[in-house]
Amino acid sequence: MVSPMRVGMIGTGAISHKHAQAYKNIGYRLTVCTDIYEPAGRKFAQQYGAEFVRSYEEVCRHPEVDYVDVCTFPDFRLQPIRICAETRKHVQVQKPISTTIETAREMVETARRGGILLNVVSQHRFDDACIFLAKAIAAGRLGKLLQCDGYVKWYRSPEYYSRPIKGSWQTEGGGALINQAIHQVDLLRWLAGPVAEVFAVWQLGALHKIESEDVVNAVMRFASGATGVVQAATAFWPGYPERTEFHGTKGTAVITGDKLTTWDVENDSGEPAPLAREVASGASDPMAISLEPFERQFRDFGNAIAQGRQPQVSGVEGLYALELVDAIYRSCRTGEKVVLGTGTAA
Repeated sequence: MVSPMRVGMIGTGAISHKHAQAYKNIGYRLTVCTDIYEPAGRKFAQQYGAEFVRSYEEVCRHPEVDYVDVCTFPDFRLQPIRICAETRKHVQVQKPISTTIETAREMVETARRGGILLNVVSQHRFDDACIFLAKAIAAGRLGKLLQCDGYVKWYRSPEYYSRPIKGSWQTEGGGALINQAIHQVDLLRWLAGPVAEVFAVWQLGALHKIESEDVVNAVMRFASGATGVVQAATAFWPGYPERTEFHGTKGTAVITGDKLTTWDVENDSGEPAPLAREVASGASDPMAISLEPFERQFRDFGNAIAQGRQPQVSGVEGLYALELVDAIYRSCRTGEKVVLGTGTAA
């Protein structure tokens, strides 16, 4: 049993409430927080019993913090990591790891040099469906993977994009792919292995008044030889639950939302599949997601800190997902196929 972690939070927007609720459920202490908009930050601190401070530097140097949880826009990641590397405080960042490959690599290297752990929130790896599927695929229950796909056909309202920074390249790093479909990109990379090459097309601001994509399609070839598709959108009203599909020589598995909804495997034996019908999805409401996977990931990070091991979704794992996003974007911009080296890094 790991002693409860003490957490300092930078950024108190929507997702930070999910984090705070998960911390309360697992017995972690949210000790201090900050936000550039002070009234919101103070209200959040009062709601969750934390101390409010005026700067992120104070959070990173606070004596009652074991790790810093960065819940800001993804253009703000490296700054707190640099300070935490000096103060020897571990860091967790909300997905995506960053807006650019260069910054993400520097984050990973800064954490490594500072001897601190870097955790990237990718809570769907901790869904029952994904835990089961990781074991099943590794055990060969689907046979050789032939086709692995991710579909995120969501809807976001005009109000969601009302702030100019939403869907911007500089602040958010892009649109539907990097912000909404990053989870499915991560799951495909984790469960099906590295991607060797990709070709993609997009629509910029198809429905919304944003500079980045709200519709994108990519065709991939995995290093294993399997092929796959990623479709991501925030333009499809009213929004439909995301799906991640794995087709192998022995059968098919489909995750819809956060649940395993299809397990059709020939002559299958082993642990029964956790099939379910009721799913949770952020298809139209970003906050309509389950707390339990967050709780599991935060526990994993606390255990990693206590045991001196890497967390399940380390900075390197977050970098892998961003490298695939970056390759898809490069293909969209150039109209050409992008080869990802050996399939392990761009």
